[in-house]
Amino acid sequence: MPDEYTREALCVAVKPKMNSADVLDALYPLLLQRGKPEYIRSDNGSEFIATALQDWLRKVGIKPIKIYPGSPWENGYNERFNGTLRREVLNAECFHTTKQAQIVINTWLRQYTRVRPHQALNMRPPVPES
Repeated sequence: MPDEYTREALCVAVKPKMNSADVLDALYPLLLQRGKPEYIRSDNGSEFIATALQDWLRKVGIKPIKIYPGSPWENGYNERFNGTLRREVLNAECFHTTKQAQIVINTWLRQYTRVRPHQALNMRPPVPES
């Protein structure tokens, strides 16, 4: 789950199959730690368009924004992030458990956010290590 403005990768939750409760489980700690965003943009996956999730977002004052079906360019930054994650981690590794996948992805997320230069940020990482 990348931040569109800062380019910081906030979270990747690894599950065999995700539902709206899993999305809430990933979102809730981020909201406690980082505060509430004005909106959350998502694709139209069943876990994101579920009534329970949409209602919860509205109740806490977050505007849910869904992209038009079949229009991944409306969520370009997230699509690019997902492609980079797929190329650099998911296609490059063989995972035997979801825990193993989560550990490898968390290690990659740290590098992606704290070390890797981003063009949109003048070749600086979103949250440089100090």
